[in-house]
Amino acid sequence: MKSHSPNNLCYLDYNATHPPFETVLKKGLDEYLSNYYNPSGITRFSLQNQAKIERARKYFANLTNKNETNFVFSSTGTEANYLLIKALRSQHPTIDSVYVSPFEHSSMYAALNEFGFRYDFIFTDKSGIINIQDLDAKLKNFSKPVICLYAGNETGVIQPMEEISNLTKKYASILISDLMQCFGKISFPFEILDGFSFSGHKIGGGMGAALTYFPKMNASMQLFSGGNQENGHRAGTENIFAIDCFQKVSEIQIENLSEKNKRLLTFRNQIEFKLKNLGCEIICENSERLPNTSFVRLPIQSVDFFLLGMEENGILISTGSSCKSRAREASGSLLRMGYSEEEALQCVRISTGFFTTEDHIYKLLETFENLLVKFSVSK
Repeated sequence: MKSHSPNNLCYLDYNATHPPFETVLKKGLDEYLSNYYNPSGITRFSLQNQAKIERARKYFANLTNKNETNFVFSSTGTEANYLLIKALRSQHPTIDSVYVSPFEHSSMYAALNEFGFRYDFIFTDKSGIINIQDLDAKLKNFSKPVICLYAGNETGVIQPMEEISNLTKKYASILISDLMQCFGKISFPFEILDGFSFSGHKIGGGMGAALTYFPKMNASMQLFSGGNQENGHRAGTENIFAIDCFQKVSEIQIENLSEKNKRLLTFRNQIEFKLKNLGCEIICENSERLPNTSFVRLPIQSVDFFLLGMEENGILISTGSSCKSRAREASGSLLRMGYSEEEALQCVRISTGFFTTEDHIYKLLETFENLLVKFSVSK
């Protein structure tokens, strides 16, 4: 299985976007070039493309054991989250607030603001795990929908979702989850979730397709109007190329999940053992985490120059969530966990994936050590 790697880069920023499965996308593009007809048209060629979308919808419905009519394709993870919260608002027009984890992607908070929900953060600490007792007390006092992402895009921490689900059921509430970072990366029970979203580019399907599921999709609920695509919920011509690749890459990731995760966990252990010996702190080290993710606090202040040094050596890592990393803001998740702004700005994220090799890890660790020594001497 191939992935295009420009300039022979050592790419270790999989949580930002997964490198595309080159053979899948090339085959998908060839199919699109010969069969580009608008799926909303009336010709048999258009109907064939609509059937391709419905096959993908059925695949994801079977995979998650959910009703396929309640799945809506969109273009990005952000849009998928907006659809999720729009559907929540449509079903609960009078609810004014929700309980939310302190680790959500910024698009989730933005969507809640957009559709008039105030949000009450669930307490956490440096474990990166929400406090179950705090959530229990909140729900006991007033039952409201709970929004909690399954796995953190920065720390990789996996939330105790079955315990959370038990609480929402106990108090007749609902549980909604952003699955962007865990779909195709770990196995989990979809049945405990009432609504969720995930995206194709996070697993190597290329950009342009994401998916939202909500249990009771109000017939009048629309994120965009002006067309009857996606059962009237999201006007706009569907990206048949991206949707098709989304499905095919999902099949590959899930088929290879167990073997892949054993390999990535070995890599994570190698990375963290070495970096701890170099004076780094592994954020949430003792919490259950994605096997591909290490969030690391460096023992130096000049993190921007460190990252530039890594890039000059052909290694791409990041400071965390892509929506924040360019602006170099301190991670909101870390601040809510109890880290200072200075500490939060010392952190970098290393995330591996399907195409990561032992050579990538060797190069990463060798360069990491050389640069830490260089910047420690120059303090």
